[in-house]
Amino acid sequence: MKRPALLFAIAAFLFATSYSVATAADASSRPPNIIFILADDLGYGDLACYGAKDISTPHLDRMAAEGTRFTDYSVAAALCTPSRAAIMTGRYPGRSGLATGVLRPDATHGLPPEEVTLAEMLKTRGYATGCIGKWHLGFVKGSRPMDQGFDSYYGVLHNLDKHETVVFEKEGGMPVLRGDVVEKRPAVPSEMTGLYTTEALKFIEANKERSFFLYLGHAMPHIPFEPSARFNGQSLRGAYGDTVQELDWSTGEILAKLRSLGLAENTLVIFTSDNGPERKTPGTAAPLQGTKHTVYEGGLRVPFIAWWPGHVPAGRVSHDCTLAFDLLPTFAKLSGAALPADLKLDGLDVSDAWLGKSAPSADKPRTLYSLYGLNKRRLESIREGTWKLHLTEPPVLYDLEMDLGETRNEAEGRSDLVERLTKVAAKIREETKNPAAAKP
Repeated sequence: MKRPALLFAIAAFLFATSYSVATAADASSRPPNIIFILADDLGYGDLACYGAKDISTPHLDRMAAEGTRFTDYSVAAALCTPSRAAIMTGRYPGRSGLATGVLRPDATHGLPPEEVTLAEMLKTRGYATGCIGKWHLGFVKGSRPMDQGFDSYYGVLHNLDKHETVVFEKEGGMPVLRGDVVEKRPAVPSEMTGLYTTEALKFIEANKERSFFLYLGHAMPHIPFEPSARFNGQSLRGAYGDTVQELDWSTGEILAKLRSLGLAENTLVIFTSDNGPERKTPGTAAPLQGTKHTVYEGGLRVPFIAWWPGHVPAGRVSHDCTLAFDLLPTFAKLSGAALPADLKLDGLDVSDAWLGKSAPSADKPRTLYSLYGLNKRRLESIREGTWKLHLTEPPVLYDLEMDLGETRNEAEGRSDLVERLTKVAAKIREETKNPAAAKP
């Protein structure tokens, strides 16, 4: 059994008992629904509300206008698997053995069963939990979505690029799964956004009488970015922009569904990305430097929009620092879920900042250690507040408040700060089981 199994089982039983008495209550009396929409390899500058001039995103722009757009949200790593591990657990990916690299279809490991996931936590409050889309946290028994707290799953567990689709060629192509059953082959990239949107709307409709958690992991705009025929040629940035506009449409459909069912005021919707844009693609992280596969802001800092009418302030742009680790403890607070006392989290409850009640304390700057790759390809950085140190030889220091593009090295004359941040990085690396640099 998982480590928190007994605690969760007791909590779930108690909630189920109380819930049976309150099924007739209106939606406002229940814990809020949560929809987490995760784009794949979407850059900081790829939405109109984040500065894009050649991609039209009216639905996401409206979502930002009706909610809060965050300018300083960072993932834990600029790569699919470790980033998603941090999102799902509230912990550095090294703690679950997923610090570097992505899981391919032949991987024999994944997210460990003993990890506490967003879905498992919310189930203790009686939530229906659904996972749609890309998982990328393990494909073997014990690591799949329905082994990790989700009641249902629909989608493609893997990437749709040639590195992974080739594995399934002899079987008729990449499978689209419903639960553990193959529903169709092959998965067609241009169909996925539409299929996922249809499934999301069905899930919302099916669970409108109870609290629900929907994790929607889109396939786009990860390579190969292929829009459906309806969106082909609609943007001014080619096929990449077309897929982003289709994601915008999808989000609009979900928000419209919530409004039509009277669920908007009791549903928190988050739209974000797992990391920055892939290298040498039309994706952009402007005005940031770097892309996916780096530890620059362009790989780590991504769009983040929170929408919850009547709760998340409308028309606000927040510069509060929020990290992917914060999702689990924040969702716990908003849902009223209890967490195991011995669960070591790396994130904080930032619900007050999301709800506009208070900003994070300035005298407690957020810290983020980031790692990409191993050996000669290894990249590391440590951020504390507005200072960010790249652990190169020699180290390079940036002041993000004055130099968001990471262009001016401030290390000279700040040896004490460089030394201290280097020690902070070493401590986090050791505590979170991130692999150390290989010795020459």
